[in-house]
Amino acid sequence: MSILSILEPASTTTTRPTVARLVTGSIPATVGSDLLVPLADGRVTDYANFDHGASAPCLESVRASVEAALPSYASVHRGNGYASRITTQWYERAREEVHAFVGARKDDQVIFTRQTTDALNLLSRALPADATVIVFESEHHAALLPWPAERTVRLKAPTSQTDAVTSVADALRQAPEGPRLVVITGASNVTGEIFPIAEIAKVAKAHGARVCLDAAQLAPHRPVDISTLDVDWVALSGHKLYAPYGAGALIGRSDWLDAADPYLYGGGATHAVTEDTVVWTTGPARHEGGSPNVIGAIALASACAAISKHRDAIEQHERSLLARLRTGLAQIDNVTTYSIFGEDADRVGTVCFTIAGLTSTLVSAALSAEYGVGVRDGKFCAHPLVGHLLADSPEHGTAVRASLGLGTTREHVDRLVNAVRTLATSGPRAEYAETAHGCQPSDDPRDLQAPRIW
Repeated sequence: MSILSILEPASTTTTRPTVARLVTGSIPATVGSDLLVPLADGRVTDYANFDHGASAPCLESVRASVEAALPSYASVHRGNGYASRITTQWYERAREEVHAFVGARKDDQVIFTRQTTDALNLLSRALPADATVIVFESEHHAALLPWPAERTVRLKAPTSQTDAVTSVADALRQAPEGPRLVVITGASNVTGEIFPIAEIAKVAKAHGARVCLDAAQLAPHRPVDISTLDVDWVALSGHKLYAPYGAGALIGRSDWLDAADPYLYGGGATHAVTEDTVVWTTGPARHEGGSPNVIGAIALASACAAISKHRDAIEQHERSLLARLRTGLAQIDNVTTYSIFGEDADRVGTVCFTIAGLTSTLVSAALSAEYGVGVRDGKFCAHPLVGHLLADSPEHGTAVRASLGLGTTREHVDRLVNAVRTLATSGPRAEYAETAHGCQPSDDPRDLQAPRIW
């Protein structure tokens, strides 16, 4: 079966069920919700997407916004032509939408970036020369690695929310005088657990420190409010917010950003250029050199608007599915789930688990080939945290992550739980071999080559 044939209407051999969404008509629809995928036994089934934590599918409303913007797409800010003026308005209104989405203060900047990693690297470049950074080693690499090593204090993964707050307080008391920045994740990309953001921010402010919140995993699932949380910056990604068009944002205070050299030297970042001097502009344009990703910004704003409108229904949908998933996995022998703060901690829709006797790569391959379930396996760009969580599981160096979202249904959850139960009890049905891309059934009839779509 070719990849192209999967995109055609379902044949009589499909196992696609007719199951309504949990909150029918109340949550935003996603592109690809009718995607069919081949199984190793020759059948096809609808795709059960449990990889939202890596990249979420596009919202239908986001695709519609992008299609509406394309006919008049033009370069922004410096053109008087009709298309340029219209596109400039959309770009700046996108900035306003993102500003409102995170409850930013009136004078906070919204700088469009490529994604969270880019946003945090931008902030790292803007740090005062004598700034000290405090960060937990449980962070995603995007929040762990950008800071100057000689001025960064890495804290051990906390054992509880109280421990997290206490560790930050102790580190701040011992930190040198001068500017200090605490970097904190909103929700762990490994376990989904929510960190005590407001409590850590309160401690930081008591010691004169600033706070940067990595909201990549939190913003798609729960409200983020800069003013209420009292953080100084928020970084997020469009591709995790159902807007996979290459844009993210850094939102927050302007002083360090306006004092720093531009992130990209070039057009748009300049106020005046002579033979001898360059005067850089201030504000978001200072760090948005070159032609910006206008379509990405429009897509991100469209996603923010849709999520804000449907926030209650989204939370209801995800909480119910997560409870169903966690309850199901907890009832299976030889399956271990992992947490930072304990099983009762509040979390978004992510579960990290292993199956005794099976590698995570084999589990993810079997879930895909035999059940049409997509999960992530490995260390999830959070190697220190995964090493900490799996310290008592010497047979496992990596784990499986199931992350649900708007593309997930009850049937998908039940299919994943039943598949894990079968794997834990009987193992995979097929024989698997290691390949350059991981594991694959040794006798795999699926055509996994992706033809050009252009």
